[in-house]
Amino acid sequence: MPLTFALYPPVDPILFQFGPIVVHWYGFFMAAAILVGVQIGSRQVGRQGEDPDAFLDMLPWLLIPGLIGARLYYVFIQSPRGPNGLGGYLAHPWQIINLRSGGIHIFGAFIFGAIALWLYSRWRRIPILTYLDGIGLALPLSQAIGRWGNFINQELYGPPTTLPWGLKIDFQHRLAPYNDLAQYPDTVRFHPLFLYEMLWNLVGFGVILLISRRFERQLQPGDLMLLYLIWYPLGRFLIEFLRTDSWFFGGTPFNTVHLLCASAAALASFAFYRRHFARSSARL
Repeated sequence: MPLTFALYPPVDPILFQFGPIVVHWYGFFMAAAILVGVQIGSRQVGRQGEDPDAFLDMLPWLLIPGLIGARLYYVFIQSPRGPNGLGGYLAHPWQIINLRSGGIHIFGAFIFGAIALWLYSRWRRIPILTYLDGIGLALPLSQAIGRWGNFINQELYGPPTTLPWGLKIDFQHRLAPYNDLAQYPDTVRFHPLFLYEMLWNLVGFGVILLISRRFERQLQPGDLMLLYLIWYPLGRFLIEFLRTDSWFFGGTPFNTVHLLCASAAALASFAFYRRHFARSSARL
């Protein structure tokens, strides 16, 4: 029998409750991720000669649209087709705004957040590339912290595995077909995809931070965001093959996230190459 994942049994999803006030672990990790990201992003902006406080002023204008986009993407694109996914949300629309049980997607936050940042930069006349660098450096570590909320909610897991770090998922949190206990009994363990992505993001943060310090003079504004858009989509593209809660293109192992990841990594790689290597290769 494979070893149980070290952090099982699961933690109560409620961190504490005081009368009608309920604080969930999911919300705690999301708040911690935001606070850490603000510190990292504002310091990076300050290193580039901009006002670090301006990064904090910008935050609400990005977070609110980003959260809306993250939820809408999950509900209408990421969630499985059927009564346990999109069908359930359409039958009970008020569940679309219920975030207590989880269910947000980073790509929706990217899309809505990017639009909000562009509008904000036009309004406040800030150097958008410098602020993108602050975001690009902060995002990997923030995402790594936020992924622990997925562990608490027993979500973001993959197919069964016999690897020693297999994760136990309770019956009520299993998606079809893994909720069939006759075929997948309680002893079955699953790939901890939240852990894979967390580790990938931690390494990515270290790599981007190292590059930002080691090659600070050679980098151009916007380069750190380009590096993030290369690193994160590459890992996410591979992890998506193990997802159990996505809507895949009929009969294929690919979903919308694969398309977005491939496009983002390819475009970011091309832009980085054009910025730093195209002219030197042309001279050769």
